[in-house]
Amino acid sequence: MSTSVETGQVAVAAASAVPPVLLTGQVSAANTSPIAQIKRDFGSDALSLLALFVSPRADFDTVVAEAERHYPDTNVVACTTAGEISASGYDEGQIIAVGFPTAGFATTSLQIEDINDLKPQPLIDRIALERFRLQERHAEMAYGFAFLVVDGLSLAEDALTATISPALRDMPIFGGSAGDGTDFQRTYVSLNGEIASNAAVLTLVRSRYRTEVFSLDHLVPADRQMVVTEADPGRRIVKSINAEPAAPEYARIVGKDPGQLDRFTFASHPVVVRIGGAHHVRAIQQVNDEGELVFFSAIDEGMVLTVASPQNMVDHLRGRMEALSQGGKPAHILGCDCILRRIEAEQSQMTRDLSEILSAHNVTGFSTYGEQIGPLHVNHTMSGVAIYAPDE
Repeated sequence: MSTSVETGQVAVAAASAVPPVLLTGQVSAANTSPIAQIKRDFGSDALSLLALFVSPRADFDTVVAEAERHYPDTNVVACTTAGEISASGYDEGQIIAVGFPTAGFATTSLQIEDINDLKPQPLIDRIALERFRLQERHAEMAYGFAFLVVDGLSLAEDALTATISPALRDMPIFGGSAGDGTDFQRTYVSLNGEIASNAAVLTLVRSRYRTEVFSLDHLVPADRQMVVTEADPGRRIVKSINAEPAAPEYARIVGKDPGQLDRFTFASHPVVVRIGGAHHVRAIQQVNDEGELVFFSAIDEGMVLTVASPQNMVDHLRGRMEALSQGGKPAHILGCDCILRRIEAEQSQMTRDLSEILSAHNVTGFSTYGEQIGPLHVNHTMSGVAIYAPDE
């Protein structure tokens, strides 16, 4: 298995007799030529895909344009972040690069525009055709997955993932919603130099290496429940809970002062909804000026929400990473980690310990405004794919 070394400002896989599974690197958002730096350190390996997770401290337009100049024959997928996961774990102010060499991967990427006005059947047909073509051209690559990045302020992730998933059949999908730090103002995605909001980029991947798509969260439903009695589903706003104004009633249930509800409260007192026999988080983003609760994902009247209690994040993450290593440690893990997990980690002073676990298990990725797994858009989770090196 390859190791990684620091070369300038980019961490890259060291040259060895065994080709690296992925190339991973990071460059400061302040670097004036970040992609040139990445390309120098990545070397001459042909790439099927270059994924860029770009801090909001960087100039996204400039980064994307430079990537198009340096990698004109490679699919380049980029998105803005709510924080980065680098070689050292949780990080900020970085541009994270992940290269998929053609020796081990074949990919095709589709930009999906106007996701608030989806035309489901043409999209399903398009995805199904691209999936079939990719599999037909690369039948020797036995493994596959799909990776989605989507505008995290679009309010359309739920409908999008529900539309995409059936077209993929047995190809598992995961992904993340592009972020903007904790500002919630501007989020972007890009494919091959085309920058868009209210859009998504779906990448279909075939691989010579064994892969495992996963989702994890450390939350356990408690016995405190509430019913959404008035909502604006289109804007993901809950106006009342248990026939009472939403924010004060939520505060009462979790034992907090209504005037002091903030992102730390929402991160430490998440609510979940039961779907298909399992619980999924419906995370609260903020209280708006009208005292209503704004959510990160789909919400509707009549929905029963249950307050969840967190397990120890460090112990839980360590256990899940060790489970993914049964039978062999992954060479790389590409992860989409909810901003609320990072906020909770900061609040509970677990950031350093979690970063050490992420680093030890070769996790690279970004913090998101929501995560996709299968047909669902969820929150307060990490979704990702573990990629395993061939047996030596």
